[in-house]
Amino acid sequence: MNFPVDIQQKHQLIAKEIGFKVEDVEETFTRGGGNGGQKINKSTNCVELQHIPTGTNVRYQHHRGLIQNRKDAWELLILKLEEQAKGIESKLGNKKHKIQKQKQRRSRKSKEKMLEEKKKRSEIKEFRKDIT
Repeated sequence: MNFPVDIQQKHQLIAKEIGFKVEDVEETFTRGGGNGGQKINKSTNCVELQHIPTGTNVRYQHHRGLIQNRKDAWELLILKLEEQAKGIESKLGNKKHKIQKQKQRRSRKSKEKMLEEKKKRSEIKEFRKDIT
């Protein structure tokens, strides 16, 4: 598979695994926006990729240079398509799932257990204090 930019080997393997075709991607370059002043507003350094079969869009502009942005945009597109294909088993999906689990509220029983352990710990610390 010949990508227009040199992407990392692990992303190439993921692309091969999910059956990604380079021909299905429409690539456009636009002027960036946001912070950076004159340079960012005058130069074309933003990369937009659209995967036509799935309709997935990626717009990437984190670096000043077009080459680095282009490379990162292709890698991000592959990761997004992998997430769509595999769901939670993908790298990106696994990361999202982990954050979602961390934000969930504890169950009542586990919260009580945690508070009880904290109370025991504080009692142990109380006994360590000097008696004066």
